[in-house]
Amino acid sequence: MARRRLGFWSRFVVCLVKPPMTLLTRRDWRGWEHIPAEGGVILAVNHVSHADPFTTAHYVYDSGRWPQFLGKESVFRIPVAGKLLHWCRQIPVHRGTADAVKALDAAVEAVRAGGAVVIYPEGTTTKEPDLWPMRGKTGVARLALATGAPVIPIATWGPEKIFDPRTKKIRLLPKIPVSLWAGPPVDLSRWAGAEPSATVLNEMTDAVMIRLRDLLAEIRGGQAPPIWSPADRDAGTDAKDGAR
Repeated sequence: MARRRLGFWSRFVVCLVKPPMTLLTRRDWRGWEHIPAEGGVILAVNHVSHADPFTTAHYVYDSGRWPQFLGKESVFRIPVAGKLLHWCRQIPVHRGTADAVKALDAAVEAVRAGGAVVIYPEGTTTKEPDLWPMRGKTGVARLALATGAPVIPIATWGPEKIFDPRTKKIRLLPKIPVSLWAGPPVDLSRWAGAEPSATVLNEMTDAVMIRLRDLLAEIRGGQAPPIWSPADRDAGTDAKDGAR
């Protein structure tokens, strides 16, 4: 990364966040060769913990790119922290409002300007009982269709040891094992130029989530379960796996 391109506040945040993350984690980071050194790119990450934005930011920054996250608008209203997020070119998402489309427009603009936009396709931390990826929302597909940028899957495992969303327990000890592995771009070529119909968006989203699930299975070992949906919990049935 050309450090001279970073503004004062971006440098400040790096100095604020990176040292404690370096102390807190023992990092197994792979796949940087799949992240383009420059140009617009979409980085799709599974969401296992409220701690993983910090580890993901660390990973993407050390890969040579500046991460621009799509994050909940409420976080941007936190005093001081919210201002820092704005100054560091992060992108607020107004969920469930007419302003939600503004987040997509801002993400499209960031990608077209050559940015590395980080998106959690699930939209929130996974509710799957064992923290496997759950069915994603269509934002990643909409962004890919609008920009034509590559979608790089990044699977993460380990941040749940820092903060477990199931138990709400925080563990701040040195050298917690954290893995982030990037894979080759998800093959979305069959939908290139397609209209963003519900069918197209859902198929593209499933393709991204299945790739994330399989990449996570490589980290965790063993066989991955079918892509899970909260409806499966309510109905007591397994989610249909679009890959099978």
